[in-house]
Amino acid sequence: MTIKEFFSFKANKYFWVNIIAIVLTAVLLVFGTLKGLDIYTRHGEAVVVPDVKGMDVNEAAMRLRNSGLSYEVSDSAYVKNKPAGSILEVNPGVGEKVKEGRVIYLTINTLDVPLRVVPDVADNSSVRQAQAKIRAAGFKLATEQLINGEKDWVYGVKYNGVSLRPGDKVPVGGTLTLIVGNGTLEDAYDDSIDEDDTTLVPDNAEGESWF
Repeated sequence: MTIKEFFSFKANKYFWVNIIAIVLTAVLLVFGTLKGLDIYTRHGEAVVVPDVKGMDVNEAAMRLRNSGLSYEVSDSAYVKNKPAGSILEVNPGVGEKVKEGRVIYLTINTLDVPLRVVPDVADNSSVRQAQAKIRAAGFKLATEQLINGEKDWVYGVKYNGVSLRPGDKVPVGGTLTLIVGNGTLEDAYDDSIDEDDTTLVPDNAEGESWF
């Protein structure tokens, strides 16, 4: 084939029509393949996670199902000013875009108030120290109960009128009462005890036996 014949072949309009047809076919094939993959994988099809915080589980479940999502209760926590069983957190978070059918993990407010150990403040803390420890542990305080003893010294702790021992637990947020000295110290011995002798003597003047 001569050079002239080669170039004359390229000048043939059918040659270029075939080339263009091949290119268009390739482009359409690639585009169709990518589009098919997008449809198969639901690429770009997203669902916004609805705000279900504060709802109870049943209400939140209905809201999520209506949005094409499923749910699972994965954790619980305790927030005293939130209703028991209400939704505290969602994961993925509210407003995030996820694929339809995605599982949304819920954290709910526990139905039972957890118990917590009361700080040991009896016979080792002033009233201010005890108040700070008690409040830091998540408890409330009622008006102190005063007894005879060293002023502002804590002698015990009560919950619902019952004296607590070290290690006792009460519901978080419970109200405790501190037993505090009023500054009045009683004599160590009764009036019937001789100041010069620690031996007990009978009340009668004749010194009769106690038995």
